[in-house]
Amino acid sequence: MTERDRTIQELLSDYAGALRDGGVPVFLKSLSRQEGQAIADSGEFWGATEVVRILNGAGFANKAVTADVGLFMSRVDANIASRLKKSTTPSKPRRTCGRKSVTKPQRTEETI
Repeated sequence: MTERDRTIQELLSDYAGALRDGGVPVFLKSLSRQEGQAIADSGEFWGATEVVRILNGAGFANKAVTADVGLFMSRVDANIASRLKKSTTPSKPRRTCGRKSVTKPQRTEETI
């Protein structure tokens, strides 16, 4: 992807490789100003990227892993229950009259 002034077909090939490998941000950073302008102006590139996305999704559909959100949801539910429990428990009053403040004795330095 370091070659400059790539054609639309080369850019599409590089995009497909980046999409497959998960390096789309690297692909976008590799674009020169002229290549970016060519992509923006090209309807052919945008149509082809849709096809690449569909083929990539179909090709790797059996390897795709969907996240299991069950653990996340159970933690959220436990957090909500904990907060509800804390809000209904009456707070304990603080006793301040029985406590005395403890002051540290001051240190005096002796000169030798």
